[in-house]
Amino acid sequence: MHIEGVGTVLLEKTPKARYMRISIRPEKGIRVSLPLRGSFDKAEAFVHEKLDWIKHHQQKIAQQENRLTLFTEETEFRTFSHQLKLVPSEKPDVKARLHQDFLEISFPAYRPVTEPALQQTIRHAIEETYRHEAKVFLPQRVAFFAERFGLQFGKVTIKKASSRWGSCSHTNNINLNLHLMRLPERLRDYVILHELAHITEKNHGPRFWALLEQMCPGSRQLDNEMKTYRIGIY
Repeated sequence: MHIEGVGTVLLEKTPKARYMRISIRPEKGIRVSLPLRGSFDKAEAFVHEKLDWIKHHQQKIAQQENRLTLFTEETEFRTFSHQLKLVPSEKPDVKARLHQDFLEISFPAYRPVTEPALQQTIRHAIEETYRHEAKVFLPQRVAFFAERFGLQFGKVTIKKASSRWGSCSHTNNINLNLHLMRLPERLRDYVILHELAHITEKNHGPRFWALLEQMCPGSRQLDNEMKTYRIGIY
């Protein structure tokens, strides 16, 4: 639906929703989740009640979106181990090819590279490159630290999560976000050690932080530094 002053709002019923909730995320816009038995009319009224809150947070989101890289032929961008190359082509299709040390994306020369749909395609190719790099690098890094600290874990899964850099299941499986490959080494290692510490301490109580500090000195400062990064903003 369209709301004057804020734009398009997605109203979505979901089995997980227990009450109405508004979320605003970069590149995704405004979403209202409501229970399956919820009323769309009440959801619309809820949006109008929260217009001031929505507009305030839209400004914050706009600031984040302005930090997104605009990819052009002149953009210097490198993933963990691949240089991005954008190549205009006479062919009508967009093609992404991952080489040993660079990611080549060819696009129709008649299309402006700044076109939103093309930028989204470029970002998708970059994220798939991060996924490839993560699957090669992260499991061996987890194994390295697990051996150092005498910890036993299940399996390592690489995911694209929207809000979590990592998690540890009750069966000690480690889930890691592919976007860890964007982070500085100290922060990437911090997230891995954070999740490994959950093998011993499943919550974030004092014993967890004491253990993590032993494994990763300066963990509190690193945790605060993590808050300056956004998974979808690069």
